[in-house]
Amino acid sequence: MGFETQCKEVELAFNRLEETLADPAVLADQERYREITRKHRELGRIVEKWTQYQKMRAVLDDALILASDPDPGIAEMAREETEQAEAELKCLEQEIELLLLPADPLDEKNIVMEIRAGTGGEEAALFAGDLLRMYTRYAERQGWKLEFLSSNPTELGGFKEVIFSITGEKVYSYLKFESGTHRVQRVPTTETQGRIHTSAITVAVLPEASEVELDIKPEDIRIDVFRSSGAGGQHVNTTDSAVRITHLSSGLVVSCQDEKSQHKNKAKALKVLRSRLYDLENQKRQDVESAQRRQQVGSGDRSERIRTYNFPQNRLTDHRIGLTLYKLDLIVEGELEAVVEALMRDEQSRKLAQAGRFH
Repeated sequence: MGFETQCKEVELAFNRLEETLADPAVLADQERYREITRKHRELGRIVEKWTQYQKMRAVLDDALILASDPDPGIAEMAREETEQAEAELKCLEQEIELLLLPADPLDEKNIVMEIRAGTGGEEAALFAGDLLRMYTRYAERQGWKLEFLSSNPTELGGFKEVIFSITGEKVYSYLKFESGTHRVQRVPTTETQGRIHTSAITVAVLPEASEVELDIKPEDIRIDVFRSSGAGGQHVNTTDSAVRITHLSSGLVVSCQDEKSQHKNKAKALKVLRSRLYDLENQKRQDVESAQRRQQVGSGDRSERIRTYNFPQNRLTDHRIGLTLYKLDLIVEGELEAVVEALMRDEQSRKLAQAGRFH
């Protein structure tokens, strides 16, 4: 289907949605109304650019006519206007083509993020804490809400493991690229000879699944309760409030002990389990359908090294797209925008190339 034909079809669909939104039956069904409003907003962005494109096309047509005017002054001005209009049309066409690309259906979702210390012992645990702070501050900058689900802190203030959810607008679309192994190179505070150590942690970003999308039946799981314990073995409380849930068919195990309430720990553990199972289902479906998303985020293997944080050089390197930035001090304080935007642009370029529209 040609570019202009697609734009015209979007415009027709947009107009139909406007009529639908005026239907009293739709207004009475809030869930349906929200879905149609969301689609209307998406198509509206394309229609707005398409309208600008048509206006600029008319400007170009007029300029092309005047470019052959017998008056040299008018002809020269028209040729300059032609060049400017052609450049603007090219930019608008690229913007529209990006908007026309099929969106990742998971992009709108909230996420569950898991950070685990890998090689490097206590230094890896401290780095896990640093990344937690980085994502927390980035979420604050975006106006998102972060909720802790489970954590396993160390005595020096790091984390062997920390799991949390982030809710907000299109969270998954921004943070899906964070899955993988993050490597840190720096001098640990415990290092007396000033030697640089290399440690690693793994990050998993899971799209959050609702109970409607993934229903976990009581017979599918085994729930064990036990006494919570903190760093070094100290008891957080003296009741059996910690919860361990085992998903029998997959073997997935989730534990949660951060809350004093057994009920709250169970709810949080189920939230993590649901997201892990939903992620597994999506991975299987994507493996069958195509390798597109896995190509966009590397092999898709969460053991793959995706990024290096070199503190002595104040350097961050994202190995997937060859991005190097010398402002690590700002990035670890939550200024992730430059990294995220570069990864999103790379994803868009790949999609355009696969759609045969790459300019």
